[in-house]
Amino acid sequence: MASKNNISGQRARRPLSIFAVIGLCCFFYLLGAWQKSGSGKGDSFALKVNKLTECTILPNLSFESHHNDVEIVEPSEPKPKVFKPCGVEYTDYTPCQEQDRAMQFPRENMIYRERHCPPEEEKLRCLIPAPKGYTTPFPWPKSRDYAYFANVPYKSLTVEKAVQNWVQLQGNVFKFPGGGTMFPQGADAYIDELASVIPFADGSVRTALDTGCGVASWGAYLLKRNVIAMSFAPKDNHEAQVQFALERGVPAVIGVLGTIHLPYPSRAFDMAQCSRCLIPWTSNDGMYLTEVDRVLRPGGYWILSGPPINWKTYYQTWKRSKEDLKAEQRKIEELAESLCWEKKYEKGDIAIWRKKINAESCKKQSANLCKSDDPDDVWYKTMKACQTPFPEVTSKTEVSGGELKKFPARLFAVPPRIAKGSIPGVTAESYQEDNKLWKKHVNTYKRINKLIGSTRYRNVMDMNAGLGGFAAALESQKSWVMNVVPTIAKNTLGVIYERGLIGIYHDWCEGFSTYPRTYDLIHANEIFSLYKDKCNLEDILLEMDRILRPEGAVIIRDEVDVLNSVRKIVGGMRWDAKMIDHEDGPLVPQKILVAVKQYWVGSSRNITSSEE
Repeated sequence: MASKNNISGQRARRPLSIFAVIGLCCFFYLLGAWQKSGSGKGDSFALKVNKLTECTILPNLSFESHHNDVEIVEPSEPKPKVFKPCGVEYTDYTPCQEQDRAMQFPRENMIYRERHCPPEEEKLRCLIPAPKGYTTPFPWPKSRDYAYFANVPYKSLTVEKAVQNWVQLQGNVFKFPGGGTMFPQGADAYIDELASVIPFADGSVRTALDTGCGVASWGAYLLKRNVIAMSFAPKDNHEAQVQFALERGVPAVIGVLGTIHLPYPSRAFDMAQCSRCLIPWTSNDGMYLTEVDRVLRPGGYWILSGPPINWKTYYQTWKRSKEDLKAEQRKIEELAESLCWEKKYEKGDIAIWRKKINAESCKKQSANLCKSDDPDDVWYKTMKACQTPFPEVTSKTEVSGGELKKFPARLFAVPPRIAKGSIPGVTAESYQEDNKLWKKHVNTYKRINKLIGSTRYRNVMDMNAGLGGFAAALESQKSWVMNVVPTIAKNTLGVIYERGLIGIYHDWCEGFSTYPRTYDLIHANEIFSLYKDKCNLEDILLEMDRILRPEGAVIIRDEVDVLNSVRKIVGGMRWDAKMIDHEDGPLVPQKILVAVKQYWVGSSRNITSSEE
């Protein structure tokens, strides 16, 4: 039991403790007031840091077209490596489809027209020049019908295809009348005939593949029907077919049906066509037709116009015998039946087949099914003459792989590949969250660059497309997006096609299958983090510069340390660039680098890196 003396001592100490606490509180209050007044250093320093990291719209970064030579502004120390212009002979340099390298490969099965990329020691590390007089293309939709001659200065197609109304030269511009080898009345009339069988109007057909596209007039005229076509043609003697297509603002890539798979996922396209594309469909045991079958969605359509269709009328013009052409058509009919395609239409020069919706509805099952477990594993993989199996179904009325909503509803509906759990780590909930995130990001981009969403940026590329959220948020008739899924990233390209968008597989350690100056806006989300230890970031940036049009824009989203490395390289290129904060503030480690490629053209003084 405590004594009375101890109790009285405790009572005496209590007032002292209370006074001590009150004194400390008053001291810290006065200290805070002193700092807030500006006499102290704490808040004034924090204010300076906040001002340095403040996210602002960029008044001094011009996205408008000027067409003037712009002096390169020397950056502050340390000086970055300066990339010199390539020689004018490299104006249309396409590294993996270069003519001299192609001629070293066999012509059999179009091997020489496939991708053949330069080894590391032969890569050009200079800036590809634009031709003299280069001008920003006409805005869409005028660009569908007109292009500046200075931008694609080749007349060969105007001569070789003069009677077929592909392209005409009128003064300093090309005119594209909308004609084609197999649609002399124009692409619109041709598509009208197709529409008597294929339901374009209700949105059930959205994605299309044009094999051997020429200048892509079919794809150009499908766009007003809300159908988007992936067109491809080889880089051949006609010169710049794909370049003409992209100059018009129509999706296209350099490509060919040869010995390796097309760089698209299985069940990608609602429709495919060959309009006198000169592909030997019956060769190699029907291998090219089985490849079309792989990328054609169950219930999709295949159109063949040209040889051997209507052979009775044209056999003399084609300089082939009746027997030969009759046998070729019979072989195509047999191949189509073996692939479970049903012929729906043949009249004049056009025949249309429709692929069955599942294997259960086939008259007979194919005995030659592909053994591969993954029909989407196609990058540099050899094609084989076998049928890609239908995904399994539980009834005869079920669509293999899942039924799609009609466009535009399918743009934001949960894609079947996600609903069925085919994409590891992606659920319906995470897909919806991804859409919300990209709507937010795109709104930020539009505040930074008010030209985004206008016809100024017609051809857009997303270098690391993920689930296609960027393209979906940007979707409009004014632009289209090439959604690139890197071969080292999660394979989501099938999801992108199920949304009614288009895209392609690609390895960014190599050149892209397009001509220079074919994209107005390039978006790169975490692409440099993805490839940080895979290849030289400098090469990726130089490839971006090659395919970007003069005064085109770039948006790069990545971690701050990665972007600092990128910004050092960009300092030696003819780009005006600035880094800004993430939408959620300066404390987020992810930043955004925005840039505009300066306008400049080639001259005889240009030298290549090999001449230095």
